[in-house]
Amino acid sequence: MESDAKPAFNRPAPGTIDFLLSRRSGSAKAMTGPGPHTEELEQILRAAARVPDHGKLFPWRFIIFEGDARARFGEMIVDSLKQTETVTAERAALEAGRFLRAPVVVGVVSRVREAIPIPEWEQQLSAGAVCQTLLIAAHALGFVANWLTEWYAYHPLVQERLGLKPGERIAGFIYIGKSAVALEERPRPDLGKIVTRF
Repeated sequence: MESDAKPAFNRPAPGTIDFLLSRRSGSAKAMTGPGPHTEELEQILRAAARVPDHGKLFPWRFIIFEGDARARFGEMIVDSLKQTETVTAERAALEAGRFLRAPVVVGVVSRVREAIPIPEWEQQLSAGAVCQTLLIAAHALGFVANWLTEWYAYHPLVQERLGLKPGERIAGFIYIGKSAVALEERPRPDLGKIVTRF
């Protein structure tokens, strides 16, 4: 029997502000497992897909890297790099292990829709909001996450091999796992230096 109850939106959650004020990215270099299981990852992605989105365009999509796919991606970026420059064995080993730093990596692809009235900048900002919400949702489930791009996000061959189409680019790779080290606070801005009132 289906319920006629309407969903409740923006429910008060007093603990959320404390959570946001204590949110801290965890370095991909210091991650370990386990990562989110299938249901947890789906929950994280569903949360990220609820970001502000002028025109309901969904100007982003996800690429999931887990299991053996992380090593395959490493091989792909090394091969792409070798097409454009000389690569030492040490550099190849470093690049091949990029996605092995975390149990799960989510690639966020920004896909701008042109020739429509929604400004491209707003579409790009929506993809950025997706990346930030992935971090928050992962942290809310007890994981740490790190938003990175690094050189391979911008490399034309890597983009081609990932199947990016015209108008698409990587907004970020979100590494998700557990932290192998204790998190420490980092410098935060002085609000007095960045806030003005009109």
